[in-house]
Amino acid sequence: MKMALSEFVLRKKGIYGILHVIILLLSLFLVISISVDTFKGIPFYEQSVYMEVQLWICALFLADFVLEWILAADKKRYVATHFIFLLVAIPYQNIIAYMGWTFSPEITYMLRFIPLVRGGYAMAIVVGWLTYNRASGLFVSYLTMLLATVYFSSLAFYVMEHGTNPLVTGYGDALWWAFMDVTTVGSNIIAVTVTGRVLSVLLAALGMMMFPIFTVYVTSLVERRNKEKLDYYKKIEQKQDSANSAP
Repeated sequence: MKMALSEFVLRKKGIYGILHVIILLLSLFLVISISVDTFKGIPFYEQSVYMEVQLWICALFLADFVLEWILAADKKRYVATHFIFLLVAIPYQNIIAYMGWTFSPEITYMLRFIPLVRGGYAMAIVVGWLTYNRASGLFVSYLTMLLATVYFSSLAFYVMEHGTNPLVTGYGDALWWAFMDVTTVGSNIIAVTVTGRVLSVLLAALGMMMFPIFTVYVTSLVERRNKEKLDYYKKIEQKQDSANSAP
């Protein structure tokens, strides 16, 4: 019987496991908030409560970076390999609001996804823990990240194209576009905004890079099954040889 996630984290992963689970939960809160605001058309940067919550989440992300840096054996190497997590943990939206700077609605909306980079890394790690071997962990982690990227891209595409592109009448059209674009098959929906076109290129490139991982995973499964089958037949042959050689 598999142990509960909390017990697994506490016993096997220690403080790092606790930190990654907390970051994952906070990132899920950001995802839900972005989704609700997107579908309802609410300008989140006008909501003081949400801005305050986002500030605290980014502060916790920064605290996590500092704590892991303190616990790291090689601190210089940790900074070099995790510097991107420091950049994405900065509360850019709160800084912009405090300074009174103004940007286009598109840039303001896209900035909301920056902290989710940290959450995506935590999600990949936690998902990898829950799989039974390294190959499956890599596959599930990449699949989860791919689906998350498709979802976020569909949200951004919907915001940018809805009302401008006559082919995007609802979120379902944006989601269809994202799935078809990531498979590099393409759909009948063509982006008309600059941001939409950039997303089209990036999502197709991501699909070309990540789908070969599926082939590697299937190949590893076949090789492992063949090895297990050969080992099984060898054991049978050894037993038969032992029985035949016995007086």
